[in-house]
Amino acid sequence: MSAFSLSGRTALVTGANTGIGQAIAEALARAGARVICAGRRSSAETVRRITEAGGRAEEVQVDLSDPMAAVPLFEGAGIDVLVNNAGIIRRADSTDFTEADWDAVMDVNLKAVFFTSQAFAREVLARGGTGKIVNIASLLSFQGGIRVPSYTASKHGVAGLTKLLANEWTARGITVNAIAPGYIATNNTEALRDDPVRAQEILGRIPAGRWGRAEDIAESAVYLAAPASDYVSGAVLNVDGGWLAR
Repeated sequence: MSAFSLSGRTALVTGANTGIGQAIAEALARAGARVICAGRRSSAETVRRITEAGGRAEEVQVDLSDPMAAVPLFEGAGIDVLVNNAGIIRRADSTDFTEADWDAVMDVNLKAVFFTSQAFAREVLARGGTGKIVNIASLLSFQGGIRVPSYTASKHGVAGLTKLLANEWTARGITVNAIAPGYIATNNTEALRDDPVRAQEILGRIPAGRWGRAEDIAESAVYLAAPASDYVSGAVLNVDGGWLAR
């Protein structure tokens, strides 16, 4: 069997209804996984695309603005791979940023990542299995950005949490890694791409000469979910067209 095969594995992807999450769900299914597509909105389109391509998928609606919302999904479900992709962003000058916007972003982007991972790990360890966690970090796990204080704080937190959980769980059979996407053409970056000045500033710094595609992230997620990465844990993999090397 290929080291990149996910045949016989079950994966849960949060935020699988669109963008990067949808692309990851489709890529995991192509690699042979049965994929549970979780999202605040319906993931029916993602499930349709997977099943029409011959894969196996189902959907479940879960709103991670409640950080504990995904916990019940794991008991007895036999999930082997968890991709913590769901995330939100709020933009405002730091002098104007509200507590409500701070809490909303931190709840989804960081608190839910921890408690979803905890529920996954508890179930995997209870059955004596092995598992893979793939978190979606950001370039702003390393940089400050502007006008996104809670997003930046949350993604720094995701990078740190990835390393901590790897320290605790790798020896017990669960690897924990993260992907830090560069500037990807998704809903979250629509405001940036619609700003001609910012869009050109960003594009001018990317050595690859283009905005990333969701599919650029998806195949990296397959690697971190597959046996090929069994000796990789605690890593934050930059998939950014060379941005951080600039």
